[in-house]
Amino acid sequence: MKLHIKNGRVIDPANGIDATQDLFIADGRIAALGAAPAGFTADQTIDAAGLVVAPGLVDLSARLREPGYEYKATLESELQAAMQGGVTTLVCPPDTDPVLDEPGLVEMLKHRARMLDQANVHPLGALTVGLKGQALTEMAELTEAGCIGFAQAEEPILDTTVLLRAMQYAKTFGYTVWLRPQDAHVGRGGVAHSGPLASRLGLSGVPVMSETIALHTIFELMRATGARVHLCRISSAAGLDLIRAAKREGLDLSADVGVHHLHMTDADIGFFDSNARLTPPLRSQRDRDAIRAAVLDGTVDAVCSDHTPVDDDEKLLPFGEASPGATGLELLLSLMLKWAEDQQHGADGDKALALALSRVTREPARIAGLPGGTLGVGAAADVVLFDPTARWKVEGKTLASQGKHTPFLGYELAGQVKATIVRGRVAYQR
Repeated sequence: MKLHIKNGRVIDPANGIDATQDLFIADGRIAALGAAPAGFTADQTIDAAGLVVAPGLVDLSARLREPGYEYKATLESELQAAMQGGVTTLVCPPDTDPVLDEPGLVEMLKHRARMLDQANVHPLGALTVGLKGQALTEMAELTEAGCIGFAQAEEPILDTTVLLRAMQYAKTFGYTVWLRPQDAHVGRGGVAHSGPLASRLGLSGVPVMSETIALHTIFELMRATGARVHLCRISSAAGLDLIRAAKREGLDLSADVGVHHLHMTDADIGFFDSNARLTPPLRSQRDRDAIRAAVLDGTVDAVCSDHTPVDDDEKLLPFGEASPGATGLELLLSLMLKWAEDQQHGADGDKALALALSRVTREPARIAGLPGGTLGVGAAADVVLFDPTARWKVEGKTLASQGKHTPFLGYELAGQVKATIVRGRVAYQR
């Protein structure tokens, strides 16, 4: 299939491109930008006038719920949601049922995703057997099966010696350890950010120190081992200050935040809205503002959807009993455009859109060690075409994901995906 995408505004942060020009795709790869290659005859031409043509989004945390939780979501529904959201590459945490701690399970998931022929799916392997924090998994075998890194998902490791051994092993073989910093004891069982609002609502709290204590431990282990660590879904200003200092020190680390935390605060819980029950919890306005600034200055390398579909039976409950999580694949692009729009009045206003796209394309691809996130000649043709001005309303009936719960229900957002191209094939067209 040879594709000619004409008249679009091509934005490719990886190559510093932001210009109206044509894009040519052949044999699943980017063949040329600007002028057609010699002898190129298009099988299909797409007029992208008024649209932005960008690399397909790369999402560092998307739970597809297979295997084991098909009643919450299936690969079919969630990969369709990815296509509608312009997300062409997904990284999946290992907290499925059974846990992704065996090569056979990883191979099965990869095979299922290949058969559906939509987004590129890259699993994270479990760092410890069953995510129980005791015995290390066979990381080499899991890597051969297709894992791109190793994580504990939401299960902290109680024994620091186990984490030390895991990081030593990972360093030896050049693997990346993906950790969400949370102390195993402080804030355990909490459902909201520790602060005046949680006190007023009578909700058990998760203090910021749960994150910062864990960060101090992780950084000490990094100094001892030299391991590479990716920090997942940072939620606090204090945590970001520690990361800034660790980066200045030269530790080999990167960090992401969930897109919900880029916009919302604990005040959005309102009258116990369980759609705003997330992990980590939505924090204070000061934390939210620090996250927004950290995405701008590069302390935060990437923004992920933290896509966690939850069914009605587990969400339509009192706040403290509801399962944490929200659908995010179809909102990631629009919420990044909203962040970019909010930066327009700043010093970097004219570069805000390209910067926003880099945080969900080039940077996450770099963190995950994947070849996507670019429209460079020869790169895999994973492309999204979207109208940055078209507005749409977030409603359960319009979401392709089986998870219909998000704290943004009822919001009107800008940025509508018109087409998603995966490996040179038009996988979705509105």
